[in-house]
Amino acid sequence: MKSELMIAGVPVFVEGDGDETILMLHGWPDTHRLWDKQVAFFKKNYRCATLTLPGFGEQRQPKGYTLDHLMSVLGQVVDQVSPGQKVTLMLHDWGCVFGYQFAMLHPERVARIIAIDVGDAKSTAFEKELSLVAKGMVFAYQNTLALAWYLGGTVGDAITKGMSKALQGKAEPQHVHSGMNYPYAMRWMGAFGSIDALRPVDPVCPFFYAFGRKKPFMFHSRVWTDKLSKSPGNVVRSFDSGHWVMIDCADEFNTAVGGWLAA
Repeated sequence: MKSELMIAGVPVFVEGDGDETILMLHGWPDTHRLWDKQVAFFKKNYRCATLTLPGFGEQRQPKGYTLDHLMSVLGQVVDQVSPGQKVTLMLHDWGCVFGYQFAMLHPERVARIIAIDVGDAKSTAFEKELSLVAKGMVFAYQNTLALAWYLGGTVGDAITKGMSKALQGKAEPQHVHSGMNYPYAMRWMGAFGSIDALRPVDPVCPFFYAFGRKKPFMFHSRVWTDKLSKSPGNVVRSFDSGHWVMIDCADEFNTAVGGWLAA
């Protein structure tokens, strides 16, 4: 049975009757709907909790959110969906960025991490490995989205929807709007306190990292994935997909992660 909780002003959807909880965090330009295929698969053995990140909901909010606020929301969600017990985080895109920060700040609340397609994207190693062309592509699309956030309205929404289509985003256009772009304003323009306080991604819990091979560049460094692979219990696996591995290769991804969790 699916239940809906209101936690810290955010609707949280819970399905499944397992003893362990998987908290799934999406990124741009998605909502809780991103995880439908994962919830359908994992709810047989786990409690699956999904939410739409603050500011990513149906209506654009008049403000963005600080990193501290987002960490507070995640903390309250974890406390309520898995009281007294660690959660497994399943993360994608900006969900990785925010989920990693929560795990680094509160390792006692996180049992395992399953991350998709974004790794140490703010590290020196990643910057060194990224080609000049790739750096230009990242700068162009992310700053365009940051500008669209500031523009807002019909123009900002149109830019955001167009960028989602160009980047082969999976969200339905009616769910995409410029309010989802505030993390890019944080990243490039220092809005809402910036994301300078992000801690390095150095997990101490078991880690499954999945990434798509069919992209012009990666969102992780080889140094980071090599280090992950050397830790017992960790898995680094590529899939024949683009950025949205959990949709492009849903069955393969779900089976691989399910086997890892069971082991």
